[in-house]
Amino acid sequence: MELIHHTPAVLRLHDNDNVGVATRALAEATPIDDRGNVCRRNIDAGHKVALVNIAGGDTIVKYGQVIGRASHDIACGEHVHTHNVAMQERETSLAGFRPASPTPVIEKGSTFEGYHRADGQVGTRNYIGILSTVNCSATVAKMAAESLNGSDELQRLGFDGVVPATHGSGCAMNTESEGFAFLERVIAGYARHPNFAFVLIIGLGCETNQVKQLVEKSGLAGSSRIYYFNIQEAGGTRASVSLACDRILAMAREHGGTKRKPAPLSHLSVALQCGGSDGYSGITANPALGHAADLIVRHGGSVILSETPEIYGAEHLLLDRAIDERVAAKLLERIAWWKHYTEINGAELNNNPSPGNKAGGLTTILEKSLGAVAKGGTSSLNDVLEYAEPRRVAGFNFMDSPGYDPVSVTGQIASGANVVCFTTGRGSVSGFKPAPCLKLATNTRMYETMQEDMDINCGLIADGQASVEQMGVDIFERILAVASGDRSASEALGYGSNEYVPWMVGAVT
Repeated sequence: MELIHHTPAVLRLHDNDNVGVATRALAEATPIDDRGNVCRRNIDAGHKVALVNIAGGDTIVKYGQVIGRASHDIACGEHVHTHNVAMQERETSLAGFRPASPTPVIEKGSTFEGYHRADGQVGTRNYIGILSTVNCSATVAKMAAESLNGSDELQRLGFDGVVPATHGSGCAMNTESEGFAFLERVIAGYARHPNFAFVLIIGLGCETNQVKQLVEKSGLAGSSRIYYFNIQEAGGTRASVSLACDRILAMAREHGGTKRKPAPLSHLSVALQCGGSDGYSGITANPALGHAADLIVRHGGSVILSETPEIYGAEHLLLDRAIDERVAAKLLERIAWWKHYTEINGAELNNNPSPGNKAGGLTTILEKSLGAVAKGGTSSLNDVLEYAEPRRVAGFNFMDSPGYDPVSVTGQIASGANVVCFTTGRGSVSGFKPAPCLKLATNTRMYETMQEDMDINCGLIADGQASVEQMGVDIFERILAVASGDRSASEALGYGSNEYVPWMVGAVT
């Protein structure tokens, strides 16, 4: 069925922009304005077209912000992309910094139906976790989870299932390194996560990441919801699988029967993520999710934006929202860390966007970052977290992470996110147990092609059938419904057990 378009062929997103975005695939000679200018060649949906003549060396402006510079003269109506746009570095400092006023909580009546834990947290799901300290215990964790998920008893006791959180590291690491600290924080964050009713942690016994030390160092010792053992002490793999199953069933009988009860949104923490971005991401799904994020903050909840390489070039927009100089300085420290990290590894922060991003119309990391930051809405930036660091304050938070989605979301969940919202233009399909994940499509064509994997079609904004604000309200309401037990698309398909990927940095010896 042919869509009836209520939007112009080319969108100008800001009065200062010298490029527009094609709202659909445009054939050569398609008018781009009411002054007689036309496309000089075919232009794909989501890609940019010059709205005026742009001289070589001049800046390319989208969203009212610089996204690059022209590598040579560009005529009005020409396709503007990697063939004629070069990166332009941006330097940001604290000079002239002024703190933003904290965004107030002005709505307090909204609730969601969640699982209230003994430590005061509230979960949106009622899973049981089996965590491995090291890759050597991953097989036992997976086999135990598979055996338990094949039985009916856990479901009768009110659990959503068993999630094995396994990884490929945990040994041959310097215990004083950043990578080791990241791994410890991730495992501890998952162990205390409210979407797990209780957790079993399995070690091998001789690895660097010792399970007893991890539990004691993380303040988890003595908790009635944590049990751990080593395979070497349990008598091997077969005995360990049996011990894991027996122990989990015993704990399930002890912790079973928990029912959902109303909880204020102060117990809701939403991870804001994007993957497989395209030229529509910064126009439809990201700003719509940003509006929903503002509603969550206004109702007393929290949101966590991440992916430091994908705010590079747009960090000044976040600095303007920082509530104090400490928060602002911490953000710039993470940018500086990334510049050093990429340099010593023979890379650059502007290596992003990916080939898929470019195929979708994104040209430079500046352009991608400006669109990505829109997910964070407009609320004050209340804190900056290191990777997988527990969230301390409510409201809008930023967490340092790579742009690689599984690694980034793993850190957000470890920081306490109990719902994930994931915008995608190309069609990302991941789930992220134990947190339910909502997929927000940026364009209608992809949504219709991959509808079984998508939750919300934000392409309606580009189609002229909804506003950013209307879509933001829809996302907000859907978040509350999913937090209260409605299944997301990835949950309905049974996905989400393979996306636990702690960030590994540093030497493996």
